Amino acid sequence: MRSNSSPAKTRPTPWDALVVAAVVLLGALTALLFYGPKAHADAPLTCVVSVGGQVADAAPLASFSGEHTYSHNGYTLTVFVHDGQVEVLHSDCPGQDCVRSGAISRAGQSLVCLPAQVVIHLEGAVDGPDVIVG
Repeated sequence: MRSNSSPAKTRPTPWDALVVAAVVLLGALTALLFYGPKAHADAPLTCVVSVGGQVADAAPLASFSGEHTYSHNGYTLTVFVHDGQVEVLHSDCPGQDCVRSGAISRAGQSLVCLPAQVVIHLEGAVDGPDVIVG
């Protein structure tokens, strides 16, 4: 008994090579757009301090050096800014999470004292992807 069906083509054609090249090129372009240099990468960091939901201080991190004191809800925080870093040196809040958080120095990082309702946030150029999934 003979089969009437013709054998399937198993050899690649020039069109197959064109499709592979297009997929590789699109992948490379997407990677460059995602991981490539950002236009605002040289933007200076800004330190924004909110107390009770209101902005108390906002200044470029380079000019915001020294000790700063913030009080709210019966608590007082001593914030120290030096060498491009911000840290809470002392707080009389019960948890001390803001003190134990250490120093921050990159855009997007924050120090938060919930009892005092003080938030210290660094804004500016972000030097990496926002999310990595996988």
